[in-house]
Amino acid sequence: MTNEKTIITLTKGWLGTPYRHQASLKNVGCDCLGLVRGVWRERFGEEPELPPAYAPDWAEAGLEETFAAAGRRHLIEVPPLVFEAGDVLLFRWKPHLPAKHAGIAIDRTRMIHAQEGACVSEAALSSWWLRRLAFAFRFPEVLA
Repeated sequence: MTNEKTIITLTKGWLGTPYRHQASLKNVGCDCLGLVRGVWRERFGEEPELPPAYAPDWAEAGLEETFAAAGRRHLIEVPPLVFEAGDVLLFRWKPHLPAKHAGIAIDRTRMIHAQEGACVSEAALSSWWLRRLAFAFRFPEVLA
């Protein structure tokens, strides 16, 4: 199975996981970062780094591209609008704020993400989402 198909299959396995801030356990709870972390662990094993504790307003408080910087350390950055299935997508809520939401593309029109107040679910990559797309990253094929 290709890396892309493996990532999509693993991501779909998280559907229905309840939203829990800072969590990353399938069927128990996760937030958007926890979803990406959990898929990483299932695909590659141990996480390359653990995130520090973070409040729900972490991006607004720090105004740094912390999420994107972590992506650059462990994933392969690709131009946002040329993302492919299996890529991690980062979104910013407002143009002047850092990216603070993540999803994993399952094709060019849909993603899976964890959103407060809902379980992990599939969402259409509508124009609303695409206007807010700030970064895209690809999982590595294999770890060195």
